[in-house]
Amino acid sequence: MKKVSLAVVGGMAMVGVASAQAGDASWSGEAELGVVATSGNTETQTINAKAKAENERDQWRHKLALEALNTENGGATSAERYNFSGQSNYKLTERQSLFGIVTYENDRFSGYDSRTTEALGYGARVVAQENLKLDIEAGLGARQSKLTVSGDTENEGVVHLAGKLAWDVSKTSHFTQELVSDIGEDSTVTKSVTALKTQINGSLAMKLSYTLKNTSKVPTGKEKTDTETAVTLVYGF
Repeated sequence: MKKVSLAVVGGMAMVGVASAQAGDASWSGEAELGVVATSGNTETQTINAKAKAENERDQWRHKLALEALNTENGGATSAERYNFSGQSNYKLTERQSLFGIVTYENDRFSGYDSRTTEALGYGARVVAQENLKLDIEAGLGARQSKLTVSGDTENEGVVHLAGKLAWDVSKTSHFTQELVSDIGEDSTVTKSVTALKTQINGSLAMKLSYTLKNTSKVPTGKEKTDTETAVTLVYGF
């Protein structure tokens, strides 16, 4: 569980440093934490932590995101995953931009020691209403996947497709749907995140999310689809 704590602290430190260095640039973000523990006949402990920040400038938009998940069952780790992503968009117009993105995933139980994906492409906001926004993006890139058992690294080109819907359901409720698909020469990785966030008071909110991730080709003995349902407390800044 120490790795999870370090990941959260490290993520918040990065956000703090970036904010301090931004000067008059506008930084905003949020940190999430969910903890579930049971005892008695079944002893489990799960920590789900996330942090993200966004910086908006005249011509640039920068995003950072960190995620950590750790589950212990009877003293043995049954799930352990760390994700990082960084993205920069150069604005061509108010609703169009060019982007570059890098994502890194370390999932101990996926059959891959790590996976890194880089992509460059074009993004557009196709819906820009006061309470409803839809962003889409498409690009080309590459993916490096390191196998856990053999230690070999698989390299392949990818087509990156993504979309995000953000809907202000009410003054205190916010719905988002994110879909990302990296279509490779050997396998396709698709991730969907559906979330509803409700403001409690001030900067504190509660969030219910459902994550589905599908990998079309996986090592022998591994499942192609992973799902996660989470309830977390969110602090915005």
